[in-house]
Amino acid sequence: MTIEAKTLYPCQVVCYADSFDFSPLSEVLMSSGRAACYREVLFVELEEGSCVVFPFGVTVYWNLRQESIDYLAALMAQHAKAALDEPEIDHFIYLTGCEKNRFTHANIELINDEPLSLMAISHALAQSTQLSVLEEQARTTIEETSAIPRKLAKTGSTSLSRREAAMMRGQLFLTKSEILLKYELLDTPEFFWEYPELQPTYEVGASYLELKQRTEMLSLKLETIHEMFVMLADDLKHRHSSMLEWIIIWLIAVEIVIFLVNDFILA
Repeated sequence: MTIEAKTLYPCQVVCYADSFDFSPLSEVLMSSGRAACYREVLFVELEEGSCVVFPFGVTVYWNLRQESIDYLAALMAQHAKAALDEPEIDHFIYLTGCEKNRFTHANIELINDEPLSLMAISHALAQSTQLSVLEEQARTTIEETSAIPRKLAKTGSTSLSRREAAMMRGQLFLTKSEILLKYELLDTPEFFWEYPELQPTYEVGASYLELKQRTEMLSLKLETIHEMFVMLADDLKHRHSSMLEWIIIWLIAVEIVIFLVNDFILA
């Protein structure tokens, strides 16, 4: 695929799901004879452009017409695991024939559009879009549970029933565990163990997209979720202890009444 230098072309990054059922998806794409697999990452070449498919549910489209994207999107949907309600989409513009690989505003400047070069940049783009999904997931969870610390600060306890509190704890734990399980996706990809000469190209994108800083911020959001989880657990523990204390008090009171009644009758 040869693209005239300095001509602008579209790049679209889409996160469809938590992951793809990658083996059958790979078989379908590779059966066309236009796809190649590099360390569990697929590079698919079409007539007008190409795309890079990652097992963690993200696809990067390079200079593809919308009808081609729609066709591939339908294929991705067939092999999606835990598909998102709404795909997360990022748009960029790229050009080739430049002096060096770099990002300028929303433009990606590339020395060339060779498959391995596109795959190197695609790793950073895919991680950024996946990170956006995790950031939104954490933000939504924090907003939905923000009433917990406010209620605790105001009254010293929550008004949640044990069932509601258990469901809330479950949601907090689920969000935290899902994000932690995907944290490895935010590390330097194993792809660059085999192609270390391409890592500088990846790092150009990772730096511009602030992957490290955003990952650190996501860690802080996870810590907030953990703290709310702990507060909710402590509140439930305190309410349970208080209930047991009142049960003991009432049992003692009943025992005293029975003793006094028996003592009065015997007297």
